[in-house]
Formats: sequence, structure tokens, C-alpha cells
Amino acid sequence: MHRTALRLEYGTIGWNVGEAFLTITLGAVASSLALIGFGTVSVVEVFASAVVVWHLMPGHGAADPARTARAHRLVAVAFAVLASVLMVAGVRDLVAGRRPDESPWGIAYLAVTALVMFGLAISKRRIANRLDSSPLRSEATMTLLDGALSTATMTGLALNAAFEWWWADPAAALLVAAAAAREAWENWFEADENETSELEITAGATADSAWPTEEHMEREA
Repeated sequence: MHRTALRLEYGTIGWNVGEAFLTITLGAVASSLALIGFGTVSVVEVFASAVVVWHLMPGHGAADPARTARAHRLVAVAFAVLASVLMVAGVRDLVAGRRPDESPWGIAYLAVTALVMFGLAISKRRIANRLDSSPLRSEATMTLLDGALSTATMTGLALNAAFEWWWADPAAALLVAAAAAREAWENWFEADENETSELEITAGATADSAWPTEEHMEREA
């Protein structure tokens, strides 16, 4: 099961690396900030996937509270960066009235990306539940948000091309940013819970070692 989870993460990293290169290139050709911003977000998602790979690597137990807490904090940072990038870009485009340019190839690629990301998110969530891996579960949510962002960006570009609804893309980006910010907070809170659990385990082990055993009491007698 760990191998399956790692294969999914490696696949996500590979896809997002290619996605960042392709969408930024398409965005530069079409002068589309929507596509360039989407490609930039993919870099953040590569980082989040790398964190989960580190957490799932053989030889490191998923039940280690300190390791799990560290993974949650790193994923929380990735979510926070994602939310910040989308929030700044969305507000800037709404205030400036910036209209995304038409990019048929970009729309087609985003449609494929949405299907791939939703499929990966479902698979990751299923395996995360079986492994009881909360970092993998959180990263599955980021993959789901990637699919949602793909859909939002594609819809925004399509609506602008068909009806000149330029505001659809930045408005959808702000919704995704709000969801990412919530995930950042929840991951940070879960990291606090794991650190508390580690302190309780350490305190219990210290108390057990300090308590005199029956053999020790017999020797004292």
C-alpha cells in the first residue's frame, strides 16, 4: 500500500512539473496571466507532494507524531502559499479589470488536467484512509483543489472567449484561495495535535521509567 501511495505521489510530481512548464509556456505565448498563474501554483503543489513522499519513505513510521506534525506544518505552508498567490492574483485582476486572452490549447489542456487531478485525488484519499496517513489525506485535498482550479481557470477562459465574462476566472480563483486557506489552518492545527500527542507519550514513558519496578522493590527490601 505504501508503494502505491508513493507511485501516486511520483505521478503527481511528474505531472505537475510538466504542467508548470507547459501552462507557463502557453500563457506566455497567449499573454494569459491566468495560465501563467496556474503554472506557478503547480510548483507549490510539487513541494506538497515531495513532503508526503518524505513522510511515506520506508524506514520512517507513519505513527511517529513528531514526523507527522512536521509534515503537516510543511503542507500547511504550501496551502498558505497557494492561498496567498491566488488571493493576490484574483484581487489584482478584479481591480484592474484584466481580461484573460483566448488560448484554445490552454483550455483543452486544463480540461485534461482537471480529469487527471480529480482521479488522483480520489485514489490518494482512498489509500490515505487505508494507511491512516493524515499528511497524504491533506495532500489529496490539495490535488482536489488543483482539479478545482483547473476547472475554474478553464471555465474562466472559456466564458471570456464566448461571452467576455472576464471576471469569472479571478472570482473562481478567490473561491479556491479561500478553500486553500482553510486547509492551511486545519493542517497547522493538526500538527499542534500531533505535537501534543508526542509530549504525552514522552511524559508517559518518563513516568514509567521513574516508577520503581517490583523487582527493584524486592531488592530494596
